Amino acid sequence: MTARQEILEQVAEANAEFYSAIENGDMDVMDRVWAQEEDAPDLVCVNPGWPILRGRAEIMRSWALIMANIPYIQYVLTGTHVGVNDNVAMVTCEENVLTAEDDNPGFVAGGRVVTTNLFVHTGQGWRLWSHHASPVMLDEDDEDGIMPEEA
Repeated sequence: MTARQEILEQVAEANAEFYSAIENGDMDVMDRVWAQEEDAPDLVCVNPGWPILRGRAEIMRSWALIMANIPYIQYVLTGTHVGVNDNVAMVTCEENVLTAEDDNPGFVAGGRVVTTNLFVHTGQGWRLWSHHASPVMLDEDDEDGIMPEEA
């Protein structure tokens, strides 16, 4: 395995840990996944429907709130692509999200989100620097994912 392949695998693993932290409601893992501000100034997080969150404290509070209020969430990532340049890496993917509510047993809602996660290499390994997720809004006629201007 080449050094580049090893780096790509490390970044992919860091990305997987991020989603695992959300699915398992594990704030310890979430805390470990995100970079410290001395390693990556200007941390940013944009979740669908939220304003821009800046700084580690604000971002960690948001994840604590999300995890405390979503009893079940599962991510199926598709179209994942990892790119790396020196000490910065980018993961793009589609999050196919399933959620359920406590007050409505058996109900599962789904959605699709496109995401860009930026990672920075630190002394502790690859850590998340920026997470930006945007919902995909498709008409029923657009099930193939091709937007009208692309057809």
